[in-house]
Amino acid sequence: MIKLLKKKKVWIPISISIIIAGWYFIFKSDSEKVIYVDAEKVELRNIVQKVNASGKIQPEEAVQITSTITGWITEITVVEGDTVKPGQHLISIDEKQIRPTYNNAVSQVKSSEANLKKVKAQMDRTISLFSEKLISQQELEQIEASYQIATSQAEQSKANLLSAQDQLSKTRLTAPKYGIVISITKEEGEMAVGGMFNPGVLMTVADLSRMEVEVDVNENDVVNIEVGDTTEIEIDAYPDTTFYGLVSEIAHSALSLNMGSQQQVTNFKVKVKMLSVPDKIRPGMSSTVNIITKTIKNITSIPIQSLTSRLDNYDDESGGAKDGGNKLQKTNPIDIIFVLVDEFKDLKAPENKKYAVIKPIEVGISGENYYSVNSGVKVDDIIVTGGYRLISKDLSHGDLVSLKNDI
Repeated sequence: MIKLLKKKKVWIPISISIIIAGWYFIFKSDSEKVIYVDAEKVELRNIVQKVNASGKIQPEEAVQITSTITGWITEITVVEGDTVKPGQHLISIDEKQIRPTYNNAVSQVKSSEANLKKVKAQMDRTISLFSEKLISQQELEQIEASYQIATSQAEQSKANLLSAQDQLSKTRLTAPKYGIVISITKEEGEMAVGGMFNPGVLMTVADLSRMEVEVDVNENDVVNIEVGDTTEIEIDAYPDTTFYGLVSEIAHSALSLNMGSQQQVTNFKVKVKMLSVPDKIRPGMSSTVNIITKTIKNITSIPIQSLTSRLDNYDDESGGAKDGGNKLQKTNPIDIIFVLVDEFKDLKAPENKKYAVIKPIEVGISGENYYSVNSGVKVDDIIVTGGYRLISKDLSHGDLVSLKNDI
């Protein structure tokens, strides 16, 4: 009897433990089946569509100083950072080979003018003698021909002098416009390589008070951009500061990278004029530009993360197609959201739960965090916004869910 009592005392706690464990696993299993979602109400918002692109800051106009003659650089009168005015002397090139040509041209002009003066005096006397019939017609014609030759020689010598002057002037390079010297590529004593084609750049002058950002825009985005669009400009060297600009130019020809590969990218150059230029800005600084392509005010909107794609037979309970299970029926992906409702197919949701119902939707432009909505949802509808895996894959039409947050 004592042994029996001892056995009962042992089995009673064990039985209680088993019952408790059973209830624990049952409740745990039920709790694991609960789907928790993030949700929010549909609201009216201002949607601003932007195209983001990166690029470099550069002057609106930069003039490269080159030489059309080849020679040794004898003098550079400025250093990088100097401000120059139009006509200011910048660089001198050795003129030893050009100066003799110029001097010879000057001498020829003087000689031809003296000869012309002499022949003209002879012609005047000849005309006078001919009028008195003291010389023949032939002698008059000869002196007139000599005068024409002398005139031609004088004109030719003057043309040679102008050419020599032009060549000599090219040994002295001057600033074509107001600006700041942003680069000097040669030193005194080095050779300036000239020519009409591909001459060597000696110096660059630019007006740093007028700057622009040149960015690469993807072919899918460039169709939304127009000249005159406003922009927000962020410069890496000026953190927490936003500058503003206007789109001034859009390239008509594409720039393709990684041609023939899977990573091929087609971009278009877009120039953005800065409306205000900060002090100490430098060409080549990195910049990010947000081009505002469209703005819509007070429009129905949904969070970007709430939109996903499902097949258009989402409401077929059997999982087949809408025509009664014909697996050959073609299905297409459509844009949808999950709307939370209290009733679904004549069933009322339990307290603190709702049904997640798929609603096809048509969206318009997108901002940074929201889509504008053309149709499919209305203001104050409660929609699922998270988590990502639930919306994109796990959540199904008509699932019963609980809210993580208060609406």
